[in-house]
Amino acid sequence: MHEQSPVANFINQYLLDPIARALGFHLEAGQHAVPDHIVMILLISLGLITFALWLRCRLSVDNPSRMQHLVEVLLEALQGLAQSVIGKDYRRFVPLLLVLGIYILIGNIIGMVPGFISPTSNFNVTASCAIPVFLYYNYHGIRKHGLFGYILHFMGPVWWLAWLLFPVEIVSHMARMFSLSMRLFGNIFAEELIIASLNQYIFPFLTSILVMFLALFASTIQAFIFVLLTMVYLSGAVEESEGHKEEHGGAEHESPTPTQVQAAVA
Repeated sequence: MHEQSPVANFINQYLLDPIARALGFHLEAGQHAVPDHIVMILLISLGLITFALWLRCRLSVDNPSRMQHLVEVLLEALQGLAQSVIGKDYRRFVPLLLVLGIYILIGNIIGMVPGFISPTSNFNVTASCAIPVFLYYNYHGIRKHGLFGYILHFMGPVWWLAWLLFPVEIVSHMARMFSLSMRLFGNIFAEELIIASLNQYIFPFLTSILVMFLALFASTIQAFIFVLLTMVYLSGAVEESEGHKEEHGGAEHESPTPTQVQAAVA
């Protein structure tokens, strides 16, 4: 069960469907060229790119804007969390974590706007976030330790239990894609289903106001959990031995500079 989006229908009808027909695609009656959740993804992506370009042109050291202050506070909080979870190599992962968190958050809450739907209430969308995360942290694990060293990482600290731990770890890591996808999808889909049902059968206006506050909180929590789990997976992939940690530990967290903000939103 997926709610229809009037905005997506409008865009399909007057823009995407004519383009598809001009390219030679045949569309059945009532069929659109692009599914509603893909249209929502395109709108969110276009909005984020536009915002990033707009903010990048207005970054200033001498006269920062309120929006720059807000982004710097958000970036500093994310850097602090990433440093505590991932460790000293956290900086290289901050741009991905920031964009991923904002993208998922907007995808969660955009369904509260009349005419829109939350693309994250579709399993294909949440899987499209989880699969790149899976590939990304494994890539950095191989880059950090080498292919052979990363494979040894799955065998545990006790060599005589490697035959048991290795398949368990492989299944556990593969299941991360499904758990990330299903957790986000299930919560947002249920949230939209509840709001739609209450609006249809029980005091629409009053229910919308009360439930939307709860939905906003739940959407924010789900985006935070997705990003936090990504940090945990990255930390496990690039973790070092305790001795190496002590040798290079103790780096203090620094506040983000406008250059770092620009790199994160670029």
